[in-house]
Amino acid sequence: MKLYNTLTKQKEEFKPLEGNEVRIYSCGPTVYGYAHIGNMRTNIFNDIVRKVLKYNGFQVKQVINITDVGHLTDDRDDGEEKMIKTAKAENKTPLEIAEYYTNVFMIDLKKLNIELPELMPKATDHIQEMIDYVVGLVEKGYAYETSDGVYFDVKKFASYGALSNIDLGAQLAGARVDVNEEKRHPADFALWKKAPKEHIMQWTSPWGMGYPGWHIECSAMSLKYLGEVFDIHTGGVDHIPIHHENEIAQSEAYLGKQAVKTWMHGEFLLVNNGKMSKSLGTTFTVSDLEAKGYAPLDYRYFCLNAHYRNKLNFTWESIESAKVSYQRLLEEAAMHKYGTEDLDDDIVANFKNQFDDAVNDDLNIPKALGIVWNAVRYHAKSKKIFAFLLETDRILSIDIQKAEIKKNEDQSNQISDEIKALVEKRQEARKSKDFKASDEIRDKLKKMGVVVEDTKDGINIKLCIR
Repeated sequence: MKLYNTLTKQKEEFKPLEGNEVRIYSCGPTVYGYAHIGNMRTNIFNDIVRKVLKYNGFQVKQVINITDVGHLTDDRDDGEEKMIKTAKAENKTPLEIAEYYTNVFMIDLKKLNIELPELMPKATDHIQEMIDYVVGLVEKGYAYETSDGVYFDVKKFASYGALSNIDLGAQLAGARVDVNEEKRHPADFALWKKAPKEHIMQWTSPWGMGYPGWHIECSAMSLKYLGEVFDIHTGGVDHIPIHHENEIAQSEAYLGKQAVKTWMHGEFLLVNNGKMSKSLGTTFTVSDLEAKGYAPLDYRYFCLNAHYRNKLNFTWESIESAKVSYQRLLEEAAMHKYGTEDLDDDIVANFKNQFDDAVNDDLNIPKALGIVWNAVRYHAKSKKIFAFLLETDRILSIDIQKAEIKKNEDQSNQISDEIKALVEKRQEARKSKDFKASDEIRDKLKKMGVVVEDTKDGINIKLCIR
């Protein structure tokens, strides 16, 4: 199994750090608003990582954090606290805001068949762990206090910028005139912010009343739940230049060693070949898709058609195409679910080997999905292929088990005269013991989306859902 490591910029063979358990930290939502479909593409990516590992027999311990404090409207420690901004706008407490949007997020995960992690800790439940972390960084000489908070000194961390190839010298030369003059370098980031009296989210700390910086949350919670060193850290590509770069710096400065073995990042979802924009009305949610007549699994299937490291462009035409393709896949799968033909085990094994090779090659899900299509289109309709499809759905999670053929009584008016004539001709061939002709007609009917079952009470005609 090979995974692309953003830190080393190459595919690497993956082996757990300890035994058979894989420890994963995935950056979760800041619960101040509805998660849009771009956020959910990242969560589908996180889900695929998890499920491919489990498919390979590994045990997984995954943490997805809930950020309910500390994330400012600008990732570089500028602007207003997101939770407080929404709380003011909706005339609710930050706790009410966090609970509401966390519940909506959890509902969306379920709709998209995204498996819940083992742990989903909230930032506000781990303030003391964050304070202890900041104290440790100050004591080690990596952090300093200013009038408005405690900052990490990036120049003290020699490998700062390795993840995103940031040039600190260029940043210093191009720094804004209005940058915080107390910061030693423009890239220095807040570990702890001192709060004014009117700030509605603040805690006691060695530096007075305040609240944690956004980045320190992940380092503190990953240390608590996954240990000093863990296997995989995932997130969106937007986290690379700031959040994850800062997380690496503070974690490795605190621990004195590399904290994460493999960094993995999912690419952006575009809308009409551009960034999602509230002003343009293109920050769609799962509920928005449902209102337009698209099931959440139509969207999951849509995401499976692009590699996680490639940008994916969303349009209403593309989601419609994905919906049609997904339904056709289920139709073809249903033919195998009720298939009666025997099949050489080597044929199914070949499909499985190709599928396994694809998913283990840095999660090449589009290629794996192509193998699934080759299997469902196989001319012999066999339950062995359907069993293989169910195995692939441990990763794809598009409810292949629900593939169904409608009973003929539901579609009796759709049975054409041509189909009726072929069924009658097949019955005549069976009566005359011309089984070769009977089988040929049966195969022809299958290609037309018709399954004919011979029962003790007569024949039963099933039409594939179209």
